[in-house]
Amino acid sequence: MDGIITGISGPTVTVVISGVKLCDMVLVGHAGLIGEIVRLEEEKAIVQVFENTLGLGIGEPVAGTGRQLTVSLGPGLVSNMYDGLQRPLERVRAAVGPFIQHCRGIPPLETAAEWNFEPDRKAGDKVMAGEVIGRIREGPFVHLVTAPCAGRLEQVQSGACTLAGPVARYADGSGVFAQQQWPVRRPRPFRRKLPPVLPLVTGQRVIDFLFPLVRGGTAIFPGGFGTGKTILEQTIAKYADADLVVYVGCGERGNEMAELLEEFRSLRDQRSGASLLSRTIVVVNTSNMPVAAREASIYTAVTMAEYYRDLGLHVLLLADSISRWGEALREISSSLEEMPGEEGYPTYLSSRLAAFFERAGAVETLNGAIGSLTMILSVSPPGGDFSEPVTQACLRTTGVFLMLDTSLAHSRHYPAINWSQSYSLYAAGVTGHFTAQVSPAWGEMQQRCRELLQREATLREVAEIVGAEGLQDGDRLLMMTTERIRNEFLRQNAYGDDAFCSPERTAARMGAILEFHDRVETGLKQGLPLDVALDNGARLPVN
Repeated sequence: MDGIITGISGPTVTVVISGVKLCDMVLVGHAGLIGEIVRLEEEKAIVQVFENTLGLGIGEPVAGTGRQLTVSLGPGLVSNMYDGLQRPLERVRAAVGPFIQHCRGIPPLETAAEWNFEPDRKAGDKVMAGEVIGRIREGPFVHLVTAPCAGRLEQVQSGACTLAGPVARYADGSGVFAQQQWPVRRPRPFRRKLPPVLPLVTGQRVIDFLFPLVRGGTAIFPGGFGTGKTILEQTIAKYADADLVVYVGCGERGNEMAELLEEFRSLRDQRSGASLLSRTIVVVNTSNMPVAAREASIYTAVTMAEYYRDLGLHVLLLADSISRWGEALREISSSLEEMPGEEGYPTYLSSRLAAFFERAGAVETLNGAIGSLTMILSVSPPGGDFSEPVTQACLRTTGVFLMLDTSLAHSRHYPAINWSQSYSLYAAGVTGHFTAQVSPAWGEMQQRCRELLQREATLREVAEIVGAEGLQDGDRLLMMTTERIRNEFLRQNAYGDDAFCSPERTAARMGAILEFHDRVETGLKQGLPLDVALDNGARLPVN
């Protein structure tokens, strides 16, 4: 499967090669640059190169690998930082310096590191494909080593092992390894997909109370420049009720990723007390990295997330931002001279996004455990135009839409989620859970809060004409209550003690606001002036 380069156009390389298939990975040029076959034409193939092609020349060789772009899965992934090709950036920096260059021979996982293997099977046992042979513990995570095929075990190791050597052998001499390779563009299998019903607590009151997320669900929050997308996504990564977080910096600025890494090393997980980085995998493809690797980065990340989902964990995947991925897809499509769709994006943009969203969900794994993969993606529509193709394609498949409002952001309201335009398709199911587990009045308070905000939006137009003094006392009370809801409930400080709010505190805070409103309203019905009714209302303390 060896070929030769006949044409170069940026990261797109034309080669003469035979015996290859679409999506096969090839090594391009004398440097062995990693590429992927994206089109076949008789004896020619079009290769998308994931690395910088500067210095590549016509006539250089191309070698087929016989496999697709894959990632290594096993112990040692957590706390590491990778690029879109799963190259370990810390070890790459140690090898070639701070400026990333082409380098081979640095595996994603440290194959020489020792782990303790606890066998579940013994020599002489017959096993079926996918059956658990043993396990390796990595902090709070338990990695399951499964049989790649059916057969009789000739040898089973116990105790210290490495990822380079087998932990068990079949009778025919083939080995069972603690790490596995998986193609990034192929979803990992499971027994069945389950309806997502359990809430994913983020600690953000406006989300948990009005627009709740579920484990295994999908959410997007689009917003223009300066609306707080990155801050909101990083805050959710810090406090969300997930066992593992996979954070993808897809085409964002390098300083934002540097800030995230610095914070995650210093901050502590409020549940375990360990460093936040100890439950996080970071995939970095900033705006100055090759555009093709940016397109591959979300597939690399979701494959690693699926691996931990298959261990029975609740995994949260955050991408910042999916718009940069869409732009990479547009550039690749343009270099392939494909027929453009709306605004130059490829016509298959919606189907690619839908296929990616399909990899989220709560599932019963092949081992019978229950795991989930939740996706939260930020969207950066140019000029804040939500009618652009990427936002519209996401809206067709996502379960939660959190619109970030520019006017709210400019008024220093964080998070700047517009409560009248956002929605959650999971709200009905999750409300029952919070009503049963947190507060019997959760659903009633949620409905009343929405009604008050809707009435206030209508009343505000009248107030702008006649002034607040021209309103009736009942309407003035409504304006005061909704102002408290906006300032004391919907607004949070991402860098203070109020950055995370539990569902119990959320219910108590909303209950205090509504109870005060009811007390004052009762006084108005008894004929008291608003000022007197407010004094008699005696504001309740906010927990």
